[in-house]
Amino acid sequence: MESHVVNATYKTKEVGKFKSFFRKCVKQRYLLLMVLPGVVIIFLFNYLPMYGLIIAFKDYNIGKGIMGSPWVGLRWFKTFFSNPMAVRLIRNTFLLGFYYLLWSFPAPIILSILLNEVKSTRFKRIAQNILYLPHFISVVIMIGLLKELCSMDGIFNTIRVALGQERVNFFAKPEYFRSLFIGSGIWQHLGWGTIIYLAALSGIDVEMYEAAYIDGANRWHRIIYITLPALQSTIVTLFILNVGRILSLDYQKVLLMYNPQTYSTADIIGTYTYREGLQNARYSYSAAVGLFMSVISFIFVLITNKLSKITTESSLW
Repeated sequence: MESHVVNATYKTKEVGKFKSFFRKCVKQRYLLLMVLPGVVIIFLFNYLPMYGLIIAFKDYNIGKGIMGSPWVGLRWFKTFFSNPMAVRLIRNTFLLGFYYLLWSFPAPIILSILLNEVKSTRFKRIAQNILYLPHFISVVIMIGLLKELCSMDGIFNTIRVALGQERVNFFAKPEYFRSLFIGSGIWQHLGWGTIIYLAALSGIDVEMYEAAYIDGANRWHRIIYITLPALQSTIVTLFILNVGRILSLDYQKVLLMYNPQTYSTADIIGTYTYREGLQNARYSYSAAVGLFMSVISFIFVLITNKLSKITTESSLW
């Protein structure tokens, strides 16, 4: 008898929760309709294609289709790790991603703090508009401009000659590739990256700065004890997301920049899967390599999120 009463009570609570959820959905129907297109796009382009990952475990044949192709287990993963190029590809991808994160992640934070300290609203708006412009330049155009600047008669070599140094073909030297890739990336996305930080800074109460100034805090102290703590949650969230993209570099940009002379430092997993998958039609093999890269990136996110939760008490989940 008691068990029937408990079950009835449980069912009543579940029905009540469902009705409450349904009423909230009806009440917020316009907000849900605004979110719906984004949800549909994410489902179509991010979740639905995950069905195709199973070809990493098959010997995929276009004629037979995904389900008709035979299973081969972990053959393609073993093939990749037995490839002499695997170590170089993983090393280049990790180093390029790590250096890019190391230099590009703090840049918009520093710029946002500097812009926040500017008193002239007019100058701040002009500076922001100028800094935002490179983000809207196509990667193809940006690499074209970079090649002109780095050409034998370009401005960089002109400066080198003026300083008494020899001209250098930057795009033919492996040791310059990472600097060019990271530097151009910072230049292109620096201004755009400040938007989120400036939005977070706009929420700081001005009276806190005024009170700190009255108490004798200089500008550096106000940045350390007011500005940075206000940005902490934003910094942690974006850092965790950026760590997950260490191995997901812009391979299209690398394709535009690299050549056989710079393969030793420029060839990454993204460009390798492009050559193997699209140029050599090894779809299953490239899918396996890409899946391996995604799993490692996910592990990076889990570890970073856990460490962040322990050290700063801020995390994604």
